Amino acid sequence: MESTGGRLRRATVVGLALGLVALSAPAATATDRPAAAASSALTDSTAGVVPSRVRDPWLWQATVGQRPAGPAALVFFTDRTRYFESTGVLVARDGAYRLIPIGMAEGHGLLSPDGRHYLRPQSGELLDLTTGRQRRTVKPGLHPFAWSPDGRRVLGTRNNDDHVISYGPDNQQLNDPEKPDDLLVVDPYQGTEQVVEAGTFAAHNEAAWSPGGDLVAVTGSPDVPARLAERQRLVVLDPTGGGPRWQVDLGDRRMLAGPAAWHPDGRRLALLAFDGCAGPRCTAEQLAARSWRIEFLDTATGQAVGQALPAGTSVSGIVGWRGDDPLLRYVSRTEAATDRQATLAALSPEGGREVLVTTPVGSTNLMVPGDLLTRAAFGGPEPQPSPFAAPLWVYLTLAVPTLLVIALIVRRVRRHRAATGPAPA
Repeated sequence: MESTGGRLRRATVVGLALGLVALSAPAATATDRPAAAASSALTDSTAGVVPSRVRDPWLWQATVGQRPAGPAALVFFTDRTRYFESTGVLVARDGAYRLIPIGMAEGHGLLSPDGRHYLRPQSGELLDLTTGRQRRTVKPGLHPFAWSPDGRRVLGTRNNDDHVISYGPDNQQLNDPEKPDDLLVVDPYQGTEQVVEAGTFAAHNEAAWSPGGDLVAVTGSPDVPARLAERQRLVVLDPTGGGPRWQVDLGDRRMLAGPAAWHPDGRRLALLAFDGCAGPRCTAEQLAARSWRIEFLDTATGQAVGQALPAGTSVSGIVGWRGDDPLLRYVSRTEAATDRQATLAALSPEGGREVLVTTPVGSTNLMVPGDLLTRAAFGGPEPQPSPFAAPLWVYLTLAVPTLLVIALIVRRVRRHRAATGPAPA
């Protein structure tokens, strides 16, 4: 039989091994792969490629701030995390998964063209995905629309409404709950901002830069009645001054096609138009049944040009181009947001759809860095989130009970040896 001392030594060695494994796990490689075979699945030759499918993260997945993972290949949003509300999920270019927690009523931010930074709406904080550091660079209240092609500026809007109405002694209203909003060009690194003279808008809905960064297109409601009726106006202008080049009323069935609405050739601007129920009284079923198409305007005159492209249902916007093919983000519409799903697909001139990226059920948005969109770098591996990519507190939580068990075993063995005494000669 094994001696008491042998059992003690074996228990101590096993316990210490478990504790060391738990405590050393955070020092794993950037890809968070537990085995060399798994880590070799994502090599340098596939770095900088958008994965064709991504998965839900583990509930204990580390955040970007806890364990930075590097530039993004993809960011999607889901409430199937330990926060149980909409959360950003970073999929890094080496396949690592990290969480981007979102504040209450914060909304979804913008991913920089190089995939290194995430700009939070409202708070104005810039999250560095490569270091995990976050700093406030612009004044609060900014809602960002689009990064400039060079990645140095952001086009956004700030709500100027007075949210609390006050009255004077004669019951006259002292403030305005419906002030026109500002269109802004912001440098998120230096914190500077410039108001763009785009005309009067009660609210801005979308905006896009031209490929050269010298013009912008913005849509929104020119006044409160138009906003209530969901009617929009489109204006194209030079953001450095000079006023609008041209403008056109879009009505309530057309809108700017998203942050990448400007065609790469610079001569066409894409709109999303739909057939079906229009206006604020449409039901969820009617919204889901809308049939979408892409229309084009001449960027020099604002006149319609070219043939419309049928786009199907559940279109969310154009996020980039692959040659002449627009890359569309689709978000399936369901009564429960937890059942929605975001996908990215290329649309051919004939209306054919090639799905490029699929996110898990429950995702409500996805973003791809502009440099990968420009290179059309799709078809990457399908990385799995690693269960070992957890914050330090998870490992401490696992290690402490293990060490307590070791201490109890050691104490019990010592008591047993003390009670039995030395064996008789």
